[in-house]
Amino acid sequence: MSFTGPSVSGGRTVKRAFEFGRTYVVRPKGKHQATVVWLHGLGDNGSSWSQLLETLPLPNIKWICPTAPTHPITIFGGFPSTGESCNGVKPMTGTEILLIVMPWEPSEVLMSFESGFDVGELSEDASDDLEGLDASAAHVANLLSTEPADIKLGVGGFSMGAATALYSATCYALGKYENGNPYPSNLSAVVGLSGWLPCAKTLGNKLERVEEAARRIASLPILLCHGRGDDVVPFKFGEKSSKALTSTGFQDVTFKTYNGLGHYTIPEEMDEVCSWLTSKLGLEGCSS
Repeated sequence: MSFTGPSVSGGRTVKRAFEFGRTYVVRPKGKHQATVVWLHGLGDNGSSWSQLLETLPLPNIKWICPTAPTHPITIFGGFPSTGESCNGVKPMTGTEILLIVMPWEPSEVLMSFESGFDVGELSEDASDDLEGLDASAAHVANLLSTEPADIKLGVGGFSMGAATALYSATCYALGKYENGNPYPSNLSAVVGLSGWLPCAKTLGNKLERVEEAARRIASLPILLCHGRGDDVVPFKFGEKSSKALTSTGFQDVTFKTYNGLGHYTIPEEMDEVCSWLTSKLGLEGCSS
C-alpha cells in the first residue's frame, strides 16, 4: 500500500510516495478482544517481530506487523541500496528475543532501510519528518480501520516504530494528523520500546487548542520502556519523552527502565508488555 504527501522542493510542491512492504498478521489463539499494530525499527521488517509476538502469552490479541517503506535515511548519508543486512549482521528473531535493530556504526551503512519516516539527526533540536510521520500514522490507522467495533485497538513499536506509535498517540489526542486530516482510530493502548516522542516541544501548545484533547489524553494509557545502556536511541530520549507526555496532560503514562539494556529487547521487558496490555486492555488473561 502506498500513501503520498506534498513536499516543497525548489519552490514547487512535489509528491512523496510511501510504498509499504508486506504485512504479517498473527491471529489470536483465543477469543479476539484486541488488535495491536506493531511497528519495527530501522532496517528490520514485520516478519521478525511477528515471530516474536506469536510466542507471547497473549491469546486474545491479534497482531498486525507491517513492513515500512524502503528509502534512504539522512542520518546515515542517504545512500541508496536494497540490502537487508549490513556486514552480514541481521536482526535475531524468534524465541531468543534479541532484536538488535542497528548493531552497526553509522559510517559503515551504505543502504536504504525499511523506515516509516526519515531521520535527519537524532537530537532534541532536530526537525521531524512530519510528512513521513503522517503517512506512517495513516497506514497504521488504515490497518485498524477494518477491525470489528467491539475490538479494542492499540499500536506499539520498537525504536523508530515506537516513535511512530507515540506520534499516533498524539494524532489520536488531537483528533487529526499534522496535515489537518482527521485521525480516525479510537486507540485504547500505546506501547513504545527504546524510542522517542516526535514533536515533543510543540505538543503542549497543540493540545491546548483542541477542546476534546483533554478527555482523550486522560484516558489513553501509554507504556514506555527503555534501556539505560541504549547507545542508539540514548536513554535520555525515552526519559524526556515520558516527562513530555505527562507534562502535557497524559495521565496514564508508565515508564519502565532496565539497567544495562542496550538497543534490543529482553524477556523481562516483554513480560512487562504482556502484563501491561492484559491490564489496560482488560484481557481475559495470559496463557501459560
